[in-house]
Amino acid sequence: MVVTGASAGVGRAAARAFGARGSSVALLARGEYALQRAADEVRQAGGRALPLVVDVADPEAVDAAATRVEEELGPIDVWVNAAFTTVFAPVQEVRPQELKRATEVTYFGFVHGTQAALRRMVPRDRGTIVQVGSALAQRSVPLQAVYCGAKHAIRGFTASLRCELLHDRSGVRVTMVQMPGLNTPQFSWVLTRLPRHPRPVAPVYQPEVAAEAVLYAADHPERREYWVGGSTVATLLGQKLAPGLLDRYLARTGYDAQQTDRPVDPSRPVNLWKPPDGTAPADYGAHGVFDDEAHPRSLQFWLSRHRRPLALAAAAGAAAAVAGGVGGRVRAGALRTAASRRR
Repeated sequence: MVVTGASAGVGRAAARAFGARGSSVALLARGEYALQRAADEVRQAGGRALPLVVDVADPEAVDAAATRVEEELGPIDVWVNAAFTTVFAPVQEVRPQELKRATEVTYFGFVHGTQAALRRMVPRDRGTIVQVGSALAQRSVPLQAVYCGAKHAIRGFTASLRCELLHDRSGVRVTMVQMPGLNTPQFSWVLTRLPRHPRPVAPVYQPEVAAEAVLYAADHPERREYWVGGSTVATLLGQKLAPGLLDRYLARTGYDAQQTDRPVDPSRPVNLWKPPDGTAPADYGAHGVFDDEAHPRSLQFWLSRHRRPLALAAAAGAAAAVAGGVGGRVRAGALRTAASRRR
């Protein structure tokens, strides 16, 4: 298993979850100190870990990392793209070099990872690529144009690749997992020009919910996309039915919904150009600062995972009800006939 962005957030939680299954996990990220701590967690969970310091914006470095993974751990079965960085600011306040850098990591990082995986999976005719997406890959919000643009691009890129794999009748699979607002450390280190501390749009879920979805998608890549969280479902269905209404709603609520009441600390780290442990050892882990409100489970995703047996159970229940009703009517008719004969 290869996981990019494995030093924090969703990538960290996914790497740890793969480790708990006894997998061999290659962890790719920029921050060496946090990466080593993440590798320790994988080992403690029962897996084998190979931490590799890599900037996913560098295609040669990503390909070299993939080569090393196969040399030390064996053939890559699953590649999870989760690394990203972004800018919280109105569009007119985003500087060109910031947009370029964020896009190189968040969009091209996924492209480089996908291509590195394909070079190794396609000749073997097997393997799975999981793209960690977001509800914002289909429904953009204000103040996050940089992130939304990259996630939209990833979705388009992945759809093209899926068609090509189908054309080639390849055994390689690709799927995308659209996430809700998550309690990850990104809000404590993202480059922001907002007056108040940025936050995920509520309801907020723990990164372990996302990790569970990533593992399920890796095991069941036959579905094109997975939606995680009731808020993701509501957002994406709303986008299909009434995008203009959502534009107006987010114009009114989107600014406050993405900021806390606390002012931004001017001394906070920024991970756009370098990892947050670049100047001093720091490990932010998988969780952000919103543990008090983050949900540890998603009923929607549980229902989504079990939709087939639930549908069969519902059908069986309906059939039993119909059969019971028909049987009751037959018995009632027979009793009426018998009574008539006696009369």
